[in-house]
Amino acid sequence: MGAVKTVEAEELINWEKKSYLPLDIRDRGAFEYGHMPYAINVPYDELESEINKADGAFSDKKEKRIVVYCQKGIVSAEASSILAERGFEVYELKGGYLNWLMKSTEKALGSPDEKSSADIEQDIRKRFRKSLWCRFTKAITQYDLVKEGDKIAVCISGGKDSMLMAKLFQELKRHDKFPFELVFLVMDPGYSPANRKLIESNAERLGIPITVFETDIFESVFNVEKSPCYLCARMRRGHLYSKAQELGCNKIALGHHYDDVIETILMGMLYGGQIQTMMPKLHGTNFEGMELIRPMYLIRESTIKAWRDYNNLHFLQCACKFTETCTACGDEGSNSKRQEIKLLIRELKKTNPFVEGNIFKSVENVNLSTIVAYKKDGIKHHFLDDYDL
Repeated sequence: MGAVKTVEAEELINWEKKSYLPLDIRDRGAFEYGHMPYAINVPYDELESEINKADGAFSDKKEKRIVVYCQKGIVSAEASSILAERGFEVYELKGGYLNWLMKSTEKALGSPDEKSSADIEQDIRKRFRKSLWCRFTKAITQYDLVKEGDKIAVCISGGKDSMLMAKLFQELKRHDKFPFELVFLVMDPGYSPANRKLIESNAERLGIPITVFETDIFESVFNVEKSPCYLCARMRRGHLYSKAQELGCNKIALGHHYDDVIETILMGMLYGGQIQTMMPKLHGTNFEGMELIRPMYLIRESTIKAWRDYNNLHFLQCACKFTETCTACGDEGSNSKRQEIKLLIRELKKTNPFVEGNIFKSVENVNLSTIVAYKKDGIKHHFLDDYDL
């Protein structure tokens, strides 16, 4: 059995491709959201079976120096031991992916080689004009999301979607076709210092003047056994509404995108037995005069990732301080179901390239004369109600 060595995050920021082979043992959802360059993904619970496969991910890796990492460098220790026992040369990344993210972001802030906020803004106007900017403005126009005199709280979680949304809103404000105000709102529900620092560093690099306020949500849901992430999300939404209203805002903006919409439609049908969608805007039911808007509604996630990677940006999928394992943050059942839906859509697209657009359009083309029953304002209507009239 070989000894497991450790490697510092600083050593892996600009290393040569052939120096190491990064092995990401987080779940596939977390890996797809963001990972180290040149990394391969083998989720921890699949590690041993993959090692035993003759044509598996490790079949030709005996000569490689493998760097194992998880989210915070906790579960990676056990994974490293498993590989070392099988004769691989193994290095464990100290502090995990989060530590590497922080070091990369810190270096980018002080590096003349990294793109400035102005460069990134120019990319939105030029390179990503059609796929990001035009789709952003189309959603705003099509769904009447921004009006003269609005004061909008742009809610930033620290992930790629909300950070891009903030940049798009800055660009919209720069055009100044009519007067409206923006507040870039970050809620700290009890982040670890490292997670909060990463959010603040990315905001600084992108030139986003964030307003941070603190709550004790994480502490409140810590001992909740059933669906703590669902409860956390509901509480976060309420606090965002409340703080935005306190700051004089009449709208909050969330960073949900096109893929979130179509996944929600299928999840409702396959797991909830209902046809519903994620609406582009909603009135706040418990906050009079407040409205929720989703200006990223027509933007594809693949384009958001392309923007992120082109600008060498790194974001954390979940900043929850309780996410100590290699799995993505979120309710386990909900998270795995959404990942199943992503894979299902991916498979369907192989034989039908229009499947995503058809799913999206399906909730715009509902024919009530062919529906057995539907609900409106909490009242159920059945086709037999007026069938004989």
